[in-house]
Amino acid sequence: MANNEKSAAAEKIAAAEKVKAKKPKSDKPNIFVRVWKAIVRFFRDLRGETKKIVWPDGKTVLKSTGVVLAVVVVFTVVIWLIDLGLSKSIDLVSDAARSANDTTSVSETADENSATQNLVIEPTEAAEEAAEEAAAETPTEVVEEAVAETAAE
Repeated sequence: MANNEKSAAAEKIAAAEKVKAKKPKSDKPNIFVRVWKAIVRFFRDLRGETKKIVWPDGKTVLKSTGVVLAVVVVFTVVIWLIDLGLSKSIDLVSDAARSANDTTSVSETADENSATQNLVIEPTEAAEEAAEEAAAETPTEVVEEAVAETAAE
């Protein structure tokens, strides 16, 4: 019996090898045929899935819309407040930086002014006399002198 079983198994193996040899290398149809079948299958599945949709009633749609709008308004206000807070904090920091810079520049300017005050030249006696004469003259005298000089030219 062992020989019969071996020979039966060998016959099955030989038959399977013959079937493999007879089959073509590719059982797949043409690429266009496969694409067309895939498209048809897609639309068939699409139609089946759309039949399974359960549409909500009007009240549910209105409640959901109200919830969405309320959440949008709340988040808008929160983001606006965060933006406002950050903007104000940046303004405070920049004002503090400016005031620190102004304090520094004022002390530098004071140092420069004190240095230039040391370089002030005392007025001469002639300049003092001319200033006293100009202060003593009335405006009409100054105008008369200017007219006389213009007429002389």
